[in-house]
Amino acid sequence: MTTSSGAVPGAADAEGAAGAAADITVGGGADAAAVRAAVAPSSLSPSRASDFMRCPLLYRFRVIDKLPEKPSAAATRGTLVHAVLERLFDHPAAERTAPAAKALIPGQWERLLESKPELAELFPEGDEGAGLAQWLTEAEALVDRWFTLEDPTRLEPVEREFFVETELESGLRLRGIIDRVDVAPTGEVRIVDYKTGKAPRPEYAEGALFQMKFYALVVWRLKQVVPRRLQLVYLGSGEVLTYDPVVEDLERVERKLHALWEAIREATESGDWRPRPTKLCGWCDHQAVCPEFGGTPPAYPLMITPRPGGASQGWPAEDS
Repeated sequence: MTTSSGAVPGAADAEGAAGAAADITVGGGADAAAVRAAVAPSSLSPSRASDFMRCPLLYRFRVIDKLPEKPSAAATRGTLVHAVLERLFDHPAAERTAPAAKALIPGQWERLLESKPELAELFPEGDEGAGLAQWLTEAEALVDRWFTLEDPTRLEPVEREFFVETELESGLRLRGIIDRVDVAPTGEVRIVDYKTGKAPRPEYAEGALFQMKFYALVVWRLKQVVPRRLQLVYLGSGEVLTYDPVVEDLERVERKLHALWEAIREATESGDWRPRPTKLCGWCDHQAVCPEFGGTPPAYPLMITPRPGGASQGWPAEDS
């Protein structure tokens, strides 16, 4: 992997359509309604794959139980900055300037509020707007920094916020959204992802690249083209991390995803979702229902398939 501070060649087009998982129904009454609303996982994205690797129980809470989570100022700022950088490319090349990008921030923030009114709760009402003003200033700083890392007047993305989906020969469906896809005049593909945090230390770089290799695998399987470059643009620290994948890389990722999906399938059928305590637990919204914090997960909303030779390995009943 290399670290650079300038633009490099560019990335491709892919196609995808969202699929729907079948409802699971049993019995009647309120419990049955909950079961009908729940569906077994039917596809894998980079974020959900990372959730399972971080903590299987977190994956269950997000994918199967769909427990609500409070919006965070940092994540929302990332969404805002992504929207601004996407919309900037609607402008002619010569007009893609830092002032033009920052001028997009208020409008994109209003759009976010319209779609998610609860985001207004991120900022206290009693500070006369000081918290929101500071937050928007921080977003402006991230947008400003991007112009020190890439030159948008020299870029013509083929795709932005691009939904991709493919089904592997095994039947595993992979899906995700790529921030930007560039294609060089020579046909070389570059996949770009914006990060509003800081670049990881070298020993954690492989984990950061997992998402990009996932996208590269999807593009390869869709278009039979191995992306020439994967690029992570870290606006928080002003660094650009790049990696040039080869087929062997993507084959390894594919094997890893198959193993991961098998583990998810087994947990889905058995109801056995184990918590995996880490330092990140302190940031989790689900401590109240996590056994590691003395909580009890909600009743499992899917049908449990007993394992051969004994009962399932799901959470024990309260009276056991």
